[in-house]
Amino acid sequence: MFKSAALLAVVVLLSTVSHADGNFPKGPDASLTPGALCSRADSYRYPEKIKYCERDVSSSEKAAIFQKYDQLGYRTRSMKRQAFKIDHYIPLCAGGANSERNLWPQHESIYRITDQLEALVCEKMAEGRLKQKEAVALIMQAKNNLDEVPEIEAQVRAL
Repeated sequence: MFKSAALLAVVVLLSTVSHADGNFPKGPDASLTPGALCSRADSYRYPEKIKYCERDVSSSEKAAIFQKYDQLGYRTRSMKRQAFKIDHYIPLCAGGANSERNLWPQHESIYRITDQLEALVCEKMAEGRLKQKEAVALIMQAKNNLDEVPEIEAQVRAL
């Protein structure tokens, strides 16, 4: 009897831990957010002359993105809204679009890891040391493999 109760307690604890871990996405979902580049430029940037779109995501678009992610089983809408931002998977500074295909709800624990890399990548693009195609690949790799961010950041700093 005691073993059964102990086993049940372990199962309940493990399911609670895994459920809590699934409250928000750790990275963009490829089916909802594959990434998209700016198609209608407000201006052009960097030596490479990449298209740049000004930030333009309405409140209703943001709400729809939270809803779509929650339909995958996340619980972002039951969490504090201030703990999230709607992230551009491909950052605007790297030529990303404002389209739904490039937006996802990014938790603060994630953007604390990736935002510095985004700024660094765009700085290297501005210096002409990094092409858009390479920058986008590095950002996507980082946002899908958070444990690789320090390594990727060191690689970009060395450019």
